Amino acid sequence: MHLSQTIFVLEDDADISRLMQHHLEAAGYSPRVFASPTHLIPEAERNIPALFLLDIMVPGGDGLDVCRRLRNHSMLATVPIIFVTARAAENDRVLGLELGADDYITKPFSTRELLARVKAVIRRFERPSNVSVLRFDEIEIDANAMQLHVRGTLTTTTATEFRLLDYLARHPGRVFSRDHLLDAVWGDARFVTPRSVDVYVRRIREKIELDAENPRYLKTVRGAGYRFELPKGQ
Repeated sequence: MHLSQTIFVLEDDADISRLMQHHLEAAGYSPRVFASPTHLIPEAERNIPALFLLDIMVPGGDGLDVCRRLRNHSMLATVPIIFVTARAAENDRVLGLELGADDYITKPFSTRELLARVKAVIRRFERPSNVSVLRFDEIEIDANAMQLHVRGTLTTTTATEFRLLDYLARHPGRVFSRDHLLDAVWGDARFVTPRSVDVYVRRIREKIELDAENPRYLKTVRGAGYRFELPKGQ
């Protein structure tokens, strides 16, 4: 149920922000609109939203910088982010992905598309219930708390990073193609590509591996995809 879920919208175009606010409210969400990034993060700290909708180009900063700051914020790192932007070139999408965006809507967009993307992303990151904590060697994955501990230290991840790691770690030894992982983790997010999986695998390795160039856990199977290996005896 998404009633009363708060969505923070960063959009400086008054007409577009009014339109987004109206349709989000009609769909049962509680949008809060910001014309500039100045107060967005302090307000999010007081009231953690279910989702951020960020325009890339806004006065006084940009959505990419806001995304970067959110992904480095201990309280807000796991909140999903959708970019809403007129910049549709692939390098812009890849940059947003590398910074931790979870989906992408290109202007002009229809109301139906906006609500479908919002609903899909929020649903994708609803926390599961009755899922056991996965522990092995130096890593602990808690799906309910959406927390990753590596060598005893709480390690910040984005929601997508966590979902991908959790999926791979719960199917140890199986080789998954990039297309399979896109379906399993991203679902119907349209801007992600097989290259997106590589970006996220690299980010995960940097967080869980002692040597990301010679991974112990998250292995590349050339020509096939990726496999998660548990330590011997586990």
